[in-house]
Amino acid sequence: MKQKKHIVLGHGSGGTLTSELISSVFLKHFKSKELSKLNDAAITKVSSHQLSFTTDSYVVDPIIFPGGNIGKLAICGTVNDLAVSGARPKYLSTGFIIEEGLELQLLEEVVKTMADWAEIAGVEIVCGDTKIVQKGKCDKLYINTAGIGVFDADSFVSDRSRIRAGDNIIINGPVGDHGIAVLGARKKLNFRNSIESDCAPLNGLITSLKSVNHGIRFMRDVTRGGLATILSEIVSNGNIGIRVSEKDIPLNESVAEVCEILGFDPLYLANEGKLLLVVHADMAKETLKCLKEHPMGRESSIIGKVTSEQAGRIILQTAIGGQRYISEMSDILLPRIC
Repeated sequence: MKQKKHIVLGHGSGGTLTSELISSVFLKHFKSKELSKLNDAAITKVSSHQLSFTTDSYVVDPIIFPGGNIGKLAICGTVNDLAVSGARPKYLSTGFIIEEGLELQLLEEVVKTMADWAEIAGVEIVCGDTKIVQKGKCDKLYINTAGIGVFDADSFVSDRSRIRAGDNIIINGPVGDHGIAVLGARKKLNFRNSIESDCAPLNGLITSLKSVNHGIRFMRDVTRGGLATILSEIVSNGNIGIRVSEKDIPLNESVAEVCEILGFDPLYLANEGKLLLVVHADMAKETLKCLKEHPMGRESSIIGKVTSEQAGRIILQTAIGGQRYISEMSDILLPRIC
């Protein structure tokens, strides 16, 4: 792909253009061994204490959507980035960039939502910042959150370098709900069946897996760019391949219908409450059992496995019996989704 000379919306897609931007600009100048791992959270040490540290920004349009709002997204997204590193989320900061003219009632609704979901997730908002910009200089409200998590004695560090051929791939439920819910709210679409965002904190679900920690190689929350993008990241070093089964990937019927009508591939749609795990084959069934015992994991499914063949490739076994390659998203699918 020819390198862009200017920033385009596709640079925020989470796909190929995002990877190109990170490597050609940010990693070129930010020299950090931890940053170069490109995980959702950095694993650091302060004295003898191991910590997980992350930051994220939220610019969703519209800021209120079925199943949540930008405030819920900010809390859950940051909590999830910490939780999938293997840490227990503890503290968050929050920064608000507010456009002149935003209704105070709307701002308070978002802030109250953040407080409510921080309590549900068991984290504390300990510092913050507020900036006001002129009307037209941002789109109502942008939020940045940073988070710190701690590693308990029985915690493990999620690391893609631990993935081996033969490992199973598991996801905790249907994909694509968040992307379609936001699209519906933005375009004021009247779906035959209501579709809500899956936005939720994953730390409770991950905690329920402590008994099978020794079998888990890697965890990642599936967000922008969808399932296909996370799978692409896993095979990006070119040492392993992945085979997945389309019929085993959970998908709500209403989302499938919208995708068929509008021409979307659900594998590339954003999610905000989905956990992908790479698990040792001998522990896959036990891990699946633990997931299904938790309310957020009842629709969990083993969707594929890691292979030593077709290194660097993701092969999808289609529902009609064929095969196709899955590639990283090259451009933007839906703007302003998270």
